[in-house]
Amino acid sequence: MSRVGKAPVTIPQGVDVSIKADQVSVKGAGGTLSLAVNPLVTVSNGDGKLSFAPANDSREANAMSGTMRQLVNNMVVGVSKGFEKKLNLVGVGFKAAAQGAKLNLAIGFSHPVDIVMPEGITVATPTPTEIVVKGADRQRVGQIAAEIRAVRPPEPYKGKGIRYADEKIVIKETKKK
Repeated sequence: MSRVGKAPVTIPQGVDVSIKADQVSVKGAGGTLSLAVNPLVTVSNGDGKLSFAPANDSREANAMSGTMRQLVNNMVVGVSKGFEKKLNLVGVGFKAAAQGAKLNLAIGFSHPVDIVMPEGITVATPTPTEIVVKGADRQRVGQIAAEIRAVRPPEPYKGKGIRYADEKIVIKETKKK
């Protein structure tokens, strides 16, 4: 059995998990998330802990039990604590402003770039050169952060652009005569 799949998911206080034949729903302070259950995995709830077991002895069922366990664990953590990604703007005159569900970027183009946030994702700008994307769904938070970064990824000669807060950019050396 998968090492990740063996570990049970503990359900914290204030989080409600409902298991149906084909779906697992997690409800908490951060919202409601649901996931389709793979037929190769059996999910069971016992005194505040969710356990995942492969339905048969195949390699795919073993791998999927660990995958399902981690996806449900991410949902439980998301509705209780939430996830966030931080981005930094590096460059002269680069700035960001959050206006409700929109992010307005001035990043050296001849026009401002507006990015509309989907339902369940919030964006904040504590400083004009910092962006914080928050939400309950880990995949969607990461996807939105990647889309924001893709507007102007860091270039390798000066490092200007939008980068993750923990990202290290290797600066290339310029050509010599």
